[in-house]
Amino acid sequence: MAAASMWRPFLHPYHLIIVQDGDPNKEIKVPEGFDYELYNRNDINKILGPKASCISFKDSACRCFGYMVSKKKYIFTIDDDCFVAKDPSGKEIDALAQHIKNLLCPSTPFFFNTLYESYREGADFVRGYPFSLREGVPTDVSHGLWLNIPDYDAPTQLVKPLERNKRELIRPAMYFGLMGDGQPIGRYDDMWAGWCTKVICDHMGWGIKTGLPYIWHSKASNPFVNLKKEYKGIYWQEEIIPFFQTATLSKECDTVQKCYIELSKQVKDKLGNIDPYFTKLAEAMVTWIEAWDELNPSTGTKLPNGTA
Repeated sequence: MAAASMWRPFLHPYHLIIVQDGDPNKEIKVPEGFDYELYNRNDINKILGPKASCISFKDSACRCFGYMVSKKKYIFTIDDDCFVAKDPSGKEIDALAQHIKNLLCPSTPFFFNTLYESYREGADFVRGYPFSLREGVPTDVSHGLWLNIPDYDAPTQLVKPLERNKRELIRPAMYFGLMGDGQPIGRYDDMWAGWCTKVICDHMGWGIKTGLPYIWHSKASNPFVNLKKEYKGIYWQEEIIPFFQTATLSKECDTVQKCYIELSKQVKDKLGNIDPYFTKLAEAMVTWIEAWDELNPSTGTKLPNGTA
């Protein structure tokens, strides 16, 4: 919780959900003054019962449990090694406020505008941008970026050791996969969630913003430890990425849950031949949705009329 003091001015007005990664017997000391809930592995097992198997252990992928139990309209997730960044004038960046701004204005996923953020004050669409697309689509995910330490995979990190440099509609898709303890892969949790979310947002006609706000990534993790976690994923991603690039969902998928279940079937059918892990992952995706619906009844988000 070392970052809490730096984030206090920005996080203090909000409710925090802390998902403890690792040993549930280790005491986590949360600084005074925060409104928070704290969940460890024992809590997750108690709440989900047998379905707790879909939540990763000893891996940052466990954060998806926070999405499952939160009842808030907006959810901001952050790693413990990320700190408040400053703009060129030296002013601290309020990342949460910027994310909310992003979510409240449209996205333009179908045609690229060379002026960043078409809906910011003083910006507009460049010559040649289709007028029929300028209204945009609802933004469902705001994806900020890191300053300082890039998010490299282990091989790139080893050769560049000194280089510097997710809204209520889509929430059921914010599953970070099976990673970490007992699994053959780690550090692909955010990428798995991102790939699945992109397929579903495209199908549902929703947008994703990537760019502002920036936060400061304070340290690089150990590349040798990372390589041990990533090495299978580095091979597998050459087949995983084309799978997501070509994945399509049927017209019957008019809720995020239906989309995710159909996507899980495709994962099993098309990636299961790579490794038995993907069959297990596909089953965990279904378990995740079942657990989600138990804790969040009547949250099936249907496709708006006239979209996609």
